[in-house]
Amino acid sequence: MESIQPNKVQDKINQLADKTVYVHLETTNGAYASHFDENAYNVGAFIRNAEVSYQHGKIVSTGGAYRVGLKLDLGWVYAEGLSDYEIDEKGRLLMAGHDREGRLMVALEISETPFSHGADPDE
Repeated sequence: MESIQPNKVQDKINQLADKTVYVHLETTNGAYASHFDENAYNVGAFIRNAEVSYQHGKIVSTGGAYRVGLKLDLGWVYAEGLSDYEIDEKGRLLMAGHDREGRLMVALEISETPFSHGADPDE
């Protein structure tokens, strides 16, 4: 992955609009939150292979990171805190945000084909 280049990410978001796509969205402060602070409250969300079609999407700078929103017929898919991206050999848009120690905090991935169901070192 490399630092987000907003124009390249926006171009890929535009290419995938009005198509059936599969979304992976994940947020976490991880088990490390309570590992380092027993009073910390662990939070997270995970959805994989949500089949959606979005009308349009947009990437916006939040000052140091980025927010991506995808407008669905009946709502939104939204991720904030994204800093890195990759368009892989399968044409999937993979985006992530990490904390200062490099640990995953948020991921948003969009693909025209379903993501694997098991462990895949490329995802």
